[in-house]
Amino acid sequence: MYAGKLVFAQVMEYAPWHTFRGLVEKYGGDFNVRSFSCLDQFLCMAFAQLTYRESLRDIEACLGAQPAKLYHLGIRGNVSRSSLSDANEGRDWRIYFEFAQALIRIARHLYAKEPLGVELSETVYALDSTTIDLCLSLFPWAPFRQTKAAVKLHTLLDLRGAIPTFIHISDGKLHDVNVLDLLVAEPGVFYVMDRGYLDFERLYTLHQVGSFFVTRAKSNSKFRRVVSRPVDRNTGLICDQVVELTVFYSHQGYPERLRRIRFKDPETAKTLVFLTNNFALPALTIGALYKSRWQVELFFRWIKQHLRIKRFFGTSENAVKTQVWIAVAVYVLVAIIRKRLNLEFSLHSMLQILSVTPFEKAPLFQLLTDMAPVETSPANPNQLILL
Repeated sequence: MYAGKLVFAQVMEYAPWHTFRGLVEKYGGDFNVRSFSCLDQFLCMAFAQLTYRESLRDIEACLGAQPAKLYHLGIRGNVSRSSLSDANEGRDWRIYFEFAQALIRIARHLYAKEPLGVELSETVYALDSTTIDLCLSLFPWAPFRQTKAAVKLHTLLDLRGAIPTFIHISDGKLHDVNVLDLLVAEPGVFYVMDRGYLDFERLYTLHQVGSFFVTRAKSNSKFRRVVSRPVDRNTGLICDQVVELTVFYSHQGYPERLRRIRFKDPETAKTLVFLTNNFALPALTIGALYKSRWQVELFFRWIKQHLRIKRFFGTSENAVKTQVWIAVAVYVLVAIIRKRLNLEFSLHSMLQILSVTPFEKAPLFQLLTDMAPVETSPANPNQLILL
């Protein structure tokens, strides 16, 4: 019989705790704290994310039912609703933000050679946002509409491994396109985004840095055709053109030529018009890059449904950001474990297993491989990206 550590404790062993301790010291997270340290807070919140706890009361009841095992989970303080609530409200959220960033750096290194699904050696990012509706009276710092509040998660996802590299948490009023001003653009990489980010002046800033972008044209965009390239219409391609913008302000914002690709999706019969500043890749590869955006949609669905982001445990801005960044840290930590154990099944399947086995005593690799489901591909994964 295995007499080692609990499954939850084994999962947490993959985290760089020396980095965490340094961040706690940097931001004074444990200053004047007699019990329930930042580490206790992180472990309780991580446990809540992994086991789908719905509230602070739920966390307290679940952990309180296993008092003899708290020490073996790594939790040293007394777990109560009030102590966890006070920690989420008062401990600097930047501790967990920077800890998540440290995990992201580890994960990106591990997934650097992950297959992309497209024959491309460059880094490909997908940029998108999701809105979480809230109650205005409880979240007055996050106004959205006259009677509603909302939080927006603007996310840049590295498609090799589906690792989030940039997340900006804003109120619901911030328009997607403004997030382009916050990005530190990297030369030679691809940014794939939907029409919500179509701003020619900002896209030209990416172009000047040496970045490539792939987006969709709006129906009212006006162009002048300069060159038409030959296409094989049997592939769904309708045209591949070099164009110039004709509207004065658009042309002022982006004075150089663009590439416009019109494609009819054979599965949905929907016609899509792509815009890019890359003239070298085959037209079908540009279309495949845009279709790869479905990964960021899956990330949002996964993190809201399975990491308890849809329901916040606190109402202050600090508490919300703390919960979001701990959730991201858990997501990335599971991704790190998947790679280090050379597991082939999905992060979603791993979470399902970990959600019901935190108190089990079994070697982590054996547990995950023994309980691994037989996975099938989604019937039509591109449905997500063509809405």
